[in-house]
Parts: sequence; C-alpha cells; structure tokens
Amino acid sequence: MTERLNPNDIAKAAALLRAGHLVAFGTETVYGLGADACNADAVAAIYTAKGRPSFNPLICHFADARTAFKYVTPTQLAKTLAAKFWPGPLTLVLPRTPNCPVSLLAGAGLPTLAVRVPAQATALQLLKHFGGPIAAPSANRSGRISPTTAQHVLAALNGRIAAILDSGPCAVGLESTVLDLSGPTPVLLRPGGISLEALEAEIGPIQHATTALHAPASPGMLLSHYAPTLPLRLNATSLAADEALLAFGPPLPGANLLFQLSATKNLAEASARLFEALHLLDAQSPAQGLARIAAMPIPLTGLGLAINDRLTRAAAPRDKM
Repeated sequence: MTERLNPNDIAKAAALLRAGHLVAFGTETVYGLGADACNADAVAAIYTAKGRPSFNPLICHFADARTAFKYVTPTQLAKTLAAKFWPGPLTLVLPRTPNCPVSLLAGAGLPTLAVRVPAQATALQLLKHFGGPIAAPSANRSGRISPTTAQHVLAALNGRIAAILDSGPCAVGLESTVLDLSGPTPVLLRPGGISLEALEAEIGPIQHATTALHAPASPGMLLSHYAPTLPLRLNATSLAADEALLAFGPPLPGANLLFQLSATKNLAEASARLFEALHLLDAQSPAQGLARIAAMPIPLTGLGLAINDRLTRAAAPRDKM
C-alpha cells in the first residue's frame, strides 16, 4: 500500500528488503520493483510478481559508483561515464567481479551485470540504508506500461508486493539508457534518459544492438514491451473514428480523446509524459468506445530515439512479448 513518507519509512522499507520482501520505490526514471539483489529467492519473487521471463536481466541499483564497482569490473570508459552521468539515468553493463555475491538470476545467468546509481533522493536514501545492491526492474506487470507514479504501481501490483515508497511523479519518466561496456566496443542496448549524442561526446562512437543478434543483456530488449492493452499505431498522420490520439505538437483533427505529450514538441517534456499518456489513454478509451491508440510522429533525435524505441516495442505484436 502507499502512504505519505515519514522519517521511518526508508528504514522500514530497507528492513523489508533485508527480510526478502519486495518494495517498489520511485527513481528519476520510473518506479522500480526492488529486491535484495544477493537473495536469489527475493529476486525470483520479482519475476513472479511481474510475470517476467527469467531470461530478461534486471538492473542492480547502488548508492554510489564506488560501491557499484565492487560488484562489477569497470573499464576506463565506465569510470569516465560514471564520473559524468552518475547519479543519473545511465545503466552500464560490465563483467561481474570474481565471487560477486549478486544472484545469478538477477543477471539471467550472464557473466555481466547491469548497474546504475539513480539520481533521486528517496532511492539513494533507501540504497544507503539497505547497504547493498537492490535489483529493481520497472514496477509493472511484464511487458506493460512502465509506472511513473505510485498509483500506477498500486494499480498493477497491489497484493503482490510488500510496500510502495511514494516519492511523487518521476522527473525523467523514461527508463535509463543502457550501454554495454563488457566487450571491445561500446554497444547501446537501450536508448533512454541520457541521449546517444551526450554519451558519444564523452567516449566516441557507439554501436547499436539489434534484437535479432543480441540475447537480452538488459531490460527492455524484448521486441514487445511497455505495451498498453489496446493496439497502438505509430506515425499517424490521420485519425480513425475508433482511435484515441497520442499527440506531439498540433493535434490531428477529429480526436475525441487525446493526450498531448508536448504542444511545443519538446522531447524532454514528451519523454517525462510518455508512460502517463499511455496509462491514461489505455484506461479511458474503452469508456468512450475507442479501440485503438494512434501516436503522431516523433523525430529520431536526442530523447526522441528513446521515445520511439518505447513506442515501437509497445506497438509490436503481442506474441513477441
């Protein structure tokens, strides 16, 4: 259940995690569903609560880079990026250290771990009180829309988890960028809250992963993901009578129900509102006799790359989930 934070809430949440329970908490990206990353039973409970395929790895969250680099072996590029972007919405995939205590299940049995330091006060306090890594995918049912408020978490996972730390709406509202630094060349596994351009300005060219050639090495790589219940149509330039509208800029005519991502076509604003928009349109469309959602085109630059990635996965055939 959700409740207003008080000085004891962080300590209570940390105690629940130590006891092997699941606790949802806000970050700057989306709400995470946290468990003790070193407790295999607790990690397994994440997969059960989410209905998540066990081959899809989880991100491990840390209070600071120094602690994170005790569990993975950092390259010089990793140290450079951590110094620039941590705390922040960047996840790095790196080799596990010898005798790393994180459950193999958290990394889907891979020799690597996805790690990050979140830039959100409540999350960092929780990590410091807990004293170790917290494995935390998005706090939603697997493949569905990511939660950016505690209410989204409650609607999806009520009765499946022990507690929710309600820290208000997420500031970024889009998952972290995931960069694989475990090989000879940096590979972008998932675009997100840090743009590709910002990363390349620090470390040079970055390759792009393809779902066909890469087994999932991070969350968000399954073809169908972040999906509303209703079908989603992309790059809409006109609107059918049975469609709700996900607008970006001046809306298409004829919409009976719409959510405006950004009237001024501001990509940062659009990314922060994306999942809220999908939640709202998915919930309200049936009552108005609408059976689909149409999304207007969004440019493939800056945060637009991450937004289009989420929309493409949300629109993918559901048998690919």
